[in-house]
Amino acid sequence: MATANRNRRLQKEIADIHKDTHSGISITSPQDSPDISDFTHLKGHFTGPPDTPYEGGHYQIDIRITGEYPFKPPVMKFITKIWHPNVSSQTGAICLDTLGAQWSPVLTLKSALISLQSLLSSPEPKDPQDAEVAGMLISRPEEFKHVAREWAQRYAAAPKPPPGSGKTGASSSGGDGDSVGGARQQKKIEDKEAKRREELRKREAYHGYSRGMIDRFVPMGFTVEQVVAAFEYVGIDKADGEEYELEEEYIGDVTARLFGEM
Repeated sequence: MATANRNRRLQKEIADIHKDTHSGISITSPQDSPDISDFTHLKGHFTGPPDTPYEGGHYQIDIRITGEYPFKPPVMKFITKIWHPNVSSQTGAICLDTLGAQWSPVLTLKSALISLQSLLSSPEPKDPQDAEVAGMLISRPEEFKHVAREWAQRYAAAPKPPPGSGKTGASSSGGDGDSVGGARQQKKIEDKEAKRREELRKREAYHGYSRGMIDRFVPMGFTVEQVVAAFEYVGIDKADGEEYELEEEYIGDVTARLFGEM
């Protein structure tokens, strides 16, 4: 029964990834087939994020699902060689708290892969998996960027930046800086107002629950409204909007309600 429930959850997680055409994330079998029959061994794929040495590269992740999933994290490592302080340049082993102590049953394969993709934008050299790479990033950051880009092009098929692009160090100048600055300031004001209205709309959608508690379940592929409805069905205390740690039993009940198992 546990295996059937786990596989059903994984099927939904994988279907949600396939529906998302914007994140650049996908999951296949280890043989790169979209048809998956073995849910214990998968392969993740994502593109390197923009404005990083890894931009445009195609990265593959080996994913092993243990019998304790989702209460224990999937075991992941990079198949594609990468020059990054939190990934072993030799074995592909990853140092990321989301795949360790900070894992939660409400997280998913998609959120784990997004965390890995984000790690390429925000390396943590003070908590390294590869001390040599971390030392280079701290002491010789320009050399680090050069080597990381070389590896991205060699191992991840990242494109070379066109000559004269901003990524090669070229710059441009003009005489209309004031008008550009004014337009940027106006854009900031408009963005701030739009964000304020969006925050107000979101607060109303949470029905008095802590936003942080609800948002922990959203990466599983559900809307805020669906999670709020599950909280209300299970009878989770709103606690005047204060965030608190849900007991594992309640996490299981909410998850089961979201997946239509109760």
